[in-house]
Amino acid sequence: MYAIVEIAGQQFKVEKDQKLYVHRLSAEEGAKVEFDKVLLTDDGKKVQVGAPVVDGVKVTAKVLSHLKDDTVIVFKKKRRKSFKKRNGHRQFLSQIQIEDIK
Repeated sequence: MYAIVEIAGQQFKVEKDQKLYVHRLSAEEGAKVEFDKVLLTDDGKKVQVGAPVVDGVKVTAKVLSHLKDDTVIVFKKKRRKSFKKRNGHRQFLSQIQIEDIK
């Protein structure tokens, strides 16, 4: 069984016991989190598509850790103008594990 869930403004295809990285959640490490914006569910026999969400379905997950992603370098340059600009960015992430799809 899998579901498509909106978590922190992004859509993810999730299954039970799957680990994934999402944008930083406000929950503490070890806390359980519920996501109720389920857009689609599939149990192998029946597919439910929401308009916009499927009623009565929730996905529960556990926050494993909070961390920072790898550095992304943003480099800008203009030819013949002696203009160079270099910026770096590290995104804050949360690692979660899907526990159940109800």
